[in-house]
Amino acid sequence: MNLSIRTRLSAMMFLEFFIWGSWYVTMGTYLDKVLSATGDQIGDAYSAMAIATIISPFFVGMVADRFFNAERVLGVLHLAGAALLWYITTITNPNFFYWPMLLYSLMYAPTMALANSVAFRQMSDPGKEFASVRVLGSIGWIATGWLIDKVFKVSTDQLVFTFKMAAVASVALGLLSFFLPSTPPKAKGTKASFAQTLGADAFVLFKDRSFTIFFISSILICIPLAFYYSLANLYLTEAGLPDPTSKMTLGQFSEAFFILLIPFFFKRFGVKWMIAIGMIAWVLRFMCFGFGDSSSGIWMLYAGIILHGVCFDFFFVTGQIYTDSKAGIKIQSSAQGMITMATYGVGMWIGSLLSGYVKSFYSAGDIVHWKSIWMVPAGIALAVFVLFQLFFKDNKRTAVQAEAVGMV
Repeated sequence: MNLSIRTRLSAMMFLEFFIWGSWYVTMGTYLDKVLSATGDQIGDAYSAMAIATIISPFFVGMVADRFFNAERVLGVLHLAGAALLWYITTITNPNFFYWPMLLYSLMYAPTMALANSVAFRQMSDPGKEFASVRVLGSIGWIATGWLIDKVFKVSTDQLVFTFKMAAVASVALGLLSFFLPSTPPKAKGTKASFAQTLGADAFVLFKDRSFTIFFISSILICIPLAFYYSLANLYLTEAGLPDPTSKMTLGQFSEAFFILLIPFFFKRFGVKWMIAIGMIAWVLRFMCFGFGDSSSGIWMLYAGIILHGVCFDFFFVTGQIYTDSKAGIKIQSSAQGMITMATYGVGMWIGSLLSGYVKSFYSAGDIVHWKSIWMVPAGIALAVFVLFQLFFKDNKRTAVQAEAVGMV
């Protein structure tokens, strides 16, 4: 892969996650503080991306992969998304916010798979080359927090700016996409059934009880994950943590650090205990949020943020490794697609709706009982940990797979 292609792919990854990070982290705060939305409305808004994640594989698998160049579809979707993001900045009624956000999410969600497709098709050895390109995505997400808090110094009542920032970046990526390397449809002329696109080929894995328990646990653990994404920025703002958006990027720094340790821990502890540690980290994170404050307990707020690396890497990255090892070469893509749809789709959808309901339930006027709110995802994560420990029996230790998948 020459320098020109690497530079363009790196810019693509940077902008892809810059766009998402620009509005996703602060949307709950924006809805609550600027549009005076209810907890249910905040949950609905975050559920839009989960619904789009469920639908996007059908679009990519049955349309984009068969009829159009991936880079051109990527460009069109981002240009259309930019228009929708800018339109969203004109909405002042929280009752109407959901539908444009759902439409935008349907534009954005397929672009994550398309961006990966464009990148992978240019690489002779993705195992070695992809990580150095994909890391620009994490840097893009981190950059959004620092720009919002440190460069533009966006106050809470000016958070509509974050959607405009995302719209401008979306135009940039939309235009850049037409200058990316040509990526013709790899499945042109072939047919795929609805069941195959759903990942039905991977259903054979459910014959293994441990994999079934892992699959169920993956859905359930994404319910607490949704609480973090939809409510953490709002909570940290109300808790008085200075510059909460940029502080939350410590979670991405933590993620980058712990992913480097995956091969070491995977070889030492195996799948079962790696995933179990990730679950316990979720419990600790929400306990820290529940009992922390901006005075004597500020260290607990920082701990809750930094634990993101353990929460995400030990569960999700280890889960990808485990799924890869169980699936085998023939159904690897179907298996990973099935897990992604179940977690970021079904699990996040349930969690987003539940987080909104819980916030409304524990709010009375301007008073929000955050401690009670955070005990809900902590309790769910603890219950999932118990379920997993009781019934999951597989404890693979495969350092080679950990190095190959974990480093990506």
